[in-house]
Amino acid sequence: MKLLALDTSSEGCSAALLVDGEISERFELAPRGHTRLLMPMVRELLAEKNLAPAELDALAFACGPGSFTGVRIATGVVQGLAWGLDIPVVPVSSLQAVALGAMDALDPHEETGIAVAFDARMGEVYWGCFAARAGLPEALASEQVCPPEAVTLPAGPERWCGAGPGWQYRSAMPAEVSGRVDPIDETLVLRAAWVARLAVIAFGHGKAVPAEQAQPVYIRDEVAWKKLPGR
Repeated sequence: MKLLALDTSSEGCSAALLVDGEISERFELAPRGHTRLLMPMVRELLAEKNLAPAELDALAFACGPGSFTGVRIATGVVQGLAWGLDIPVVPVSSLQAVALGAMDALDPHEETGIAVAFDARMGEVYWGCFAARAGLPEALASEQVCPPEAVTLPAGPERWCGAGPGWQYRSAMPAEVSGRVDPIDETLVLRAAWVARLAVIAFGHGKAVPAEQAQPVYIRDEVAWKKLPGR
């Protein structure tokens, strides 16, 4: 299996190449450098493994939620590559990818909950809740965007840990949430290597899509649409 994964959904810009179970990665914190950095990272990774783009089996990308501009950049690049190479794409949730990173960093026990929060601006957070199961983060509820005061923890896990920069708003969260979540790592920035690890599993489960179906997930736009009068 040869899979290239991309992420530009946050402050980090990264690309990862998974070849027969081994992952190599390029990562840089560059909030305004995604367009400039991404394709050189891809070329470096392929050259490092002496691979031609045509030898790739699939592509993957962090499809959001996250920075609107960043998510669009990765979507455009991955669609262009997929069309040109005629290979499928695996969209991966940005929140789930950070949950996987939290499992590496915090080493939670089996069935521990992982609450991931991103800063969604406008006084809101992107919020996703997962459980550590068999070494992977399994979604416990639909991802959402809401004010910090409105976040909730789904039933199930007795223990919780937290990850993502949205936890800077912990003091505004309900006590029944902030009081139950510990430890918390606010410093985790999404990395394409986590996207690649989730994507190869999803690919094996038949979750790859053609280029035109590799779409960004904004959440905020979807919520706003549902609230339109008469819809």
